[in-house]
Amino acid sequence: MIKILDRLLLFLYSVAIGAASIVAIIAASGGFSQSWMKEVVSDFSGEVKIVQASVIGAAILILLISLRFFILSVRRDGSSAPSINQRTDHGDIRISVETVENLALKAASRTRGVKDLRARVRVAESGLEILIRAFVDGEGSIPTLSEEMQRTVSQQIEEATGIPVAEVSVFIANVTHAPTTFKSRVE
Repeated sequence: MIKILDRLLLFLYSVAIGAASIVAIIAASGGFSQSWMKEVVSDFSGEVKIVQASVIGAAILILLISLRFFILSVRRDGSSAPSINQRTDHGDIRISVETVENLALKAASRTRGVKDLRARVRVAESGLEILIRAFVDGEGSIPTLSEEMQRTVSQQIEEATGIPVAEVSVFIANVTHAPTTFKSRVE
């Protein structure tokens, strides 16, 4: 409910500031006659208390909305980390995307022949879409290794989180070179 109210306030604030900017541009470029401008200014400071009170009220309202948006922009929100939300019979469960990425890395690292791993998780309508970026040692078949990694990651994520995995994409970035060791020969 608060988010909807903040969006409505932001819309009204944007319209008010936009209208004030248009009036200021027209006034500064000579779009209003000087006699009319003097009359408006004298109305604000003169005898017409209704106009004066409404201008002060609008200014206070815009100031309060500005303060609200300033506080929202400065305040740190603990729930700002991206998460996957699930509703159960007992309540809500929130799992951070970072947690799912770490689970994917842990599962992918179980695949033999994988050296350096990175994971990226995206939440889609059909489930989680996981991208694994890996370096391999080049000792075995890359398609076999990739399929094993996809199967392991998918099973581990679904088992650990209960969230369906729509897709596990594996990107083999490069082949690592094992350091070669030379034995010195003594004669």
